Amino acid sequence: MRTFLDFEKPIAELESKIDELRHISSSSELNIAEEVTRLQDKLNSMLRQTYNKLTPWQKAQVARHAERPHTLDYIGRLIEEFTPLAGDRLFGEDAAMIGGIGRFRGRSIVVLGQEKGSTTETRIRHNFGMARPEGYRKAQRLMRLADRFRLPVLTFVDTPGAYPGVDAEARGQAEAIARCIETCLDLRVPMVAVVIGEGGSGGAIALAAADRVLILEHAIYSVISPEGCASILWREGENVKTAAEQLRLTSFDLLRLGVVERVIHEPLGGAHRGPEEAIDRVGDAIAEALDELLALAEPDLRALRRQRFLTIGAAA
Repeated sequence: MRTFLDFEKPIAELESKIDELRHISSSSELNIAEEVTRLQDKLNSMLRQTYNKLTPWQKAQVARHAERPHTLDYIGRLIEEFTPLAGDRLFGEDAAMIGGIGRFRGRSIVVLGQEKGSTTETRIRHNFGMARPEGYRKAQRLMRLADRFRLPVLTFVDTPGAYPGVDAEARGQAEAIARCIETCLDLRVPMVAVVIGEGGSGGAIALAAADRVLILEHAIYSVISPEGCASILWREGENVKTAAEQLRLTSFDLLRLGVVERVIHEPLGGAHRGPEEAIDRVGDAIAEALDELLALAEPDLRALRRQRFLTIGAAA
C-alpha cells in the first residue's frame, strides 16, 4: 500500500476512488472505463500541479520518502555482474555503505553508495544509511582500488548524515570522512556522484567530491538537516520550514549555486511513483557524464575537479 505525505491528501483521496472504481469494474458487468480515464487524467493534473510548486520542506519530505528507490535498487537495475566487496581491513564491515565492482553498460566500474533499507529489518541492518568510520574507510579502500586498476567510480548518495554515535566518534568518524573526501579529490580516474534522495552533511560529501555531481529533481543536498538547523538557530523545531528555505537545499538551488552540474527530472509524482523510469533516467545521465570525463587526460581531470570545488557559489 502506497504511503502518502501530508500535502498529498487530495491525491490520496482521488487515487482511492480510482482504485475503488477499478475494483467495481472487475467484479461486475458495469463498464466505467470512461469515468476511470477521466479521474486518472484529473489525478495526473493534480500531481503535476502539486509537484511543480513544492516548497523546500515538502521537497525534503519527498527526498526521504520510504518508497523512493535506494542504492541497491539502482545497482540491481543499472549494474551488471555486481560483486560486493566488504570490510575496511582495519575494523570491520559496515552494511550502511554498499560497495563493489560491476559493469555499467559494458564498462567496468567501481560502485559505492549508502543504503537506507526498505523494510524495518533492512533499515536496522543498514543503520538507516548512516555509515560509521569503517564504512567510509571501506569507501576509501575501494576508490584506491579503482585508481589502481583505472576504473571509473560511481557513487549514489542517500544518507541523513554519518552515524553520530559515541562509538563512531571514538573510532575517528571525522577523520574517516575527511580522508574519504581527500581520496575523492586525488583520484586519477573519472568520478560521478548522484544524489538520489537525501544528501546530508559530511556523510554525503564524502561520496560526492566528484568530477560531476548529478541530483534527482526532488532530492536534497545540504550541510545540515532542516531539523538540525532549526534546533541550533532557533532552539526549537517549529522553524523547520524556514530552515529548509534558507539552506538552499533543493536541486535547482544547488544547480544555480554550481554545487551540482545537472538536475535529473523525475517521473510525474516523484521517483517513488515510477522507480524503474527514474533509475533509467539516472542511468542515461551517468552514461553521458562518463563519456565526457573519459575523453579528458588524467592531469586535466584532476585539475578540473579541484577547480570545480574552488568555484562553487561564485555565480550566486
